[in-house]
Amino acid sequence: MDVAGRQSQSFGQAEINWDNLDKTKFYVVGAGIFTGLTVALYPISVVKTRMQVASHDTAEKNAFSLVRNLLKTDGVPGLYRGFGTVITGAIPARIIFLTALETMKVTTLKMTEPFQMSEPSQAAVANGVAGMMASLCSQAVFVPIDVVSQRLMVQGYAGHATYTGGVDVVRKVIKSDGVRGLYRGFGLSVMTYSPSSAVWWASYGASQRIIWQLLDNDHTSPSVGKIVLVQAAGGVIAGATASCVTTPLDTIKTRLQVMGHEKRPTARHVIKTLISEDGWTGLYRGLGPRFFSMSAWGTSMILAYEYLKRLCAIDKSTSNVTE
Repeated sequence: MDVAGRQSQSFGQAEINWDNLDKTKFYVVGAGIFTGLTVALYPISVVKTRMQVASHDTAEKNAFSLVRNLLKTDGVPGLYRGFGTVITGAIPARIIFLTALETMKVTTLKMTEPFQMSEPSQAAVANGVAGMMASLCSQAVFVPIDVVSQRLMVQGYAGHATYTGGVDVVRKVIKSDGVRGLYRGFGLSVMTYSPSSAVWWASYGASQRIIWQLLDNDHTSPSVGKIVLVQAAGGVIAGATASCVTTPLDTIKTRLQVMGHEKRPTARHVIKTLISEDGWTGLYRGLGPRFFSMSAWGTSMILAYEYLKRLCAIDKSTSNVTE
């Protein structure tokens, strides 16, 4: 077997396709795993959101000072504002996302076969298209969750309104803007998350294959430990790439979603305000927390996701991976 063949074999033994999964176990166990990840990493989202919406006069110097002040005023619960809303909506949103992701990945891989592309390029295209389509399919659930949870995250901060809970946010938003208020920033969400998802998954798919090519593989099956290290490295690379590309749109989207009815700025107004306060770097407010958030979320998510796939693989797949 030549080098390319061994590289393809090594990655093939690390990959578990959608057709080889126990779907019921996948959804049930996956709900528990991703809920646990959300509990662990949710505070990063709170910090990122507050940094993005803060005015020039009230913005803390860095994420650490923001966390310190938040803990001082609200204690640990302050780091979990809006958490209940996110958990309630995240499970159906994740089901939609992961189902669309895996089914589109298989379909796109088959469509790219006639083009004789290199393995990393084929993986980048298939994963990128799948990531974008999965994001598009799940935005109908994700956007209202974002609107409600982000308002809870910033309530009472930098002049923002206060609420008694997620239901109160929904009631007030619908009263002032109608149902469409829950979809404020929908266009920008699609423009932010769909490219972000495409870049993340394309980077992850391609980087994994490149890493396997750089490793000195032999005829033996890769160990689970080796597979996990390669997947973690791919997650870090993907998070770094996606955060740098999409932070400006995410900052604009977040500001649009948390503004009250009486303010209702346009995207152009938000951009002008950010640039007037901090120059072009204003569009990258929260880049540090967003970079850390996407890297931490992405790497943790992909390791949990790949573990979930190994856990839910049917016998003919699990036999290909050595412990």
